[in-house]
Amino acid sequence: MLLENKNAIVYGASGSIGSAVAHAFAAEGAQVFLAGRTSAALEVVAEKIQASGGVADFATVDVLDEDAVEAHADAVVRNAGSLDISFNAISLPQTGIQGTRFADLSPDAFDLPMATYPKANFLTAKAAARRMTDQGSGVILTITASPSRTAVPLMGGMAPAWAAIEALSRGLAAELGPHGVRVVCLNAAGMPETPQLSEVHGLHADAYGISRDAFHARITDLTVRKQLPAVAEIANVAAFVASDRSSAMTGAIVNLTGGLIVD
Repeated sequence: MLLENKNAIVYGASGSIGSAVAHAFAAEGAQVFLAGRTSAALEVVAEKIQASGGVADFATVDVLDEDAVEAHADAVVRNAGSLDISFNAISLPQTGIQGTRFADLSPDAFDLPMATYPKANFLTAKAAARRMTDQGSGVILTITASPSRTAVPLMGGMAPAWAAIEALSRGLAAELGPHGVRVVCLNAAGMPETPQLSEVHGLHADAYGISRDAFHARITDLTVRKQLPAVAEIANVAAFVASDRSSAMTGAIVNLTGGLIVD
């Protein structure tokens, strides 16, 4: 198994992407520590992982609270012996954030993703970096979306926030590489089975005066393979990148857009 004897924290673990990645990590042998805002939702994910033969624990953690993030990381190392993988998959509802022109967007609406996503990734990566540096190994994973690297209208503060996470990931990789710690960012196009993509496509469809299905078809047609990625595809790559088989990879933005962006 790719992640045997590894200990992984997944933030935002009750969401579509976080839970799928947690399942993939556990299936590859990792002990998974689920973190998020809602205990009941985390418990459901933990029980499913355990029912599949995996090992999972969960805790409510406010990723914007540095003390809470640090205390949870301490608890993981104390109980498991190490922190080998950190993956941040937190997200915000997008209504009021996307679907509005910059000229019509309020400062608060623009600021919300800018103040949330980069800070959350900074705090969780910082906590992981401190412990991984001490042990001389580890992998920090972040995730962004294709508008960080393209010119997409009506994204509000989301595209700048994702671009900031990518810049943060590269800077962390440069600082942590000499200490045996890798940092990799997964850049994905929207995944059709997630509730958030349905919300986002609806917001953009309303802005253009077309149906959600028509907007979805428009975006899908922009990909090289005429198919947007599935959550399972993102999770499988996350498990591979977190493993020692990707030991030469750091400071990279992994393209998981299905050819929406061609490198």
